[in-house]
Amino acid sequence: MIMQAQEQRYYTPEEYLEMEINSEERHEYINGEVIPVTGGTPNHNRIAGNFYANLNFALKGKPFDVFFTDQRLWIPKKRIYTYPDVLVVQGDLQLQEGRTDTITNPLMIAEVLSKSTAGYDRGEKFAAYRTIASFQEYVLIEQYSMHVERFVKTETNQWLLSEYEGEETIFSLMSIPFEITLADIYDKVDFEAENN
Repeated sequence: MIMQAQEQRYYTPEEYLEMEINSEERHEYINGEVIPVTGGTPNHNRIAGNFYANLNFALKGKPFDVFFTDQRLWIPKKRIYTYPDVLVVQGDLQLQEGRTDTITNPLMIAEVLSKSTAGYDRGEKFAAYRTIASFQEYVLIEQYSMHVERFVKTETNQWLLSEYEGEETIFSLMSIPFEITLADIYDKVDFEAENN
């Protein structure tokens, strides 16, 4: 018996947005493909939540907006809709034309790495983020060990990598007035639970 490959269905951005509005789950859109966003582990949520809460508190009263997991981002040059773990906008929000729920001007994006997404977050996703003119800083937070990477745009097409390890280490952002210890980012994270 010959098995036929199932034909991949491609969607327009308009079809995706219509589906996404009516869906109970979140999906990313990558140049016509619709991909479910899987739920995170407790540690993933603790890390993203700790980073967001501290950042949001530090920027209170300052000209920044901080968003967490459910905020959709449109990357027009790559035709991608995605939901970063944490993103910051400086000044006025720029929304996708005709939308009130999709941001286009992040200054900083942070992603908590998981085994299934780490390669994509470091590679294709970072490349897509770099096509956004306002984007200046990218933070990758390991989920399985206390390790953070920060990429800062220094000049056109140049990004500087800094790495942070150890709970007393102070992590700071370059584009935003913010610093935090790794102990605070990883507060209540149980590494043994993830490694079993």
